[in-house]
Amino acid sequence: MALSGYPVICYAVGCPTPAVYKIAARWSDGLTHELKTYYLSCADCLPRLFAAALAKRNACRLAPDETLDIPGIYELVRGARDRDLRRRFDLETLFASPSRDSS
Repeated sequence: MALSGYPVICYAVGCPTPAVYKIAARWSDGLTHELKTYYLSCADCLPRLFAAALAKRNACRLAPDETLDIPGIYELVRGARDRDLRRRFDLETLFASPSRDSS
């Protein structure tokens, strides 16, 4: 049975807005690999959730042979496979910049 078109909502607490971005990092245990999802985000919550994902990654402890890349921002497309998602390096650079105004 096919899933209906349920809405994918932003992971930020209290945000009812549909998610348009996936914040994820490439993970591998040496045999398998996948995108590890940190958050699904709307445009407004993206800077805050991306910063939280970076902090989570920095605190992560890995097992031997396990790898976890730095989180990236991907455009979320319903029905698309992870490998087909467009990575938004421009947004990553903007939100990772230490000189970014946080107002």
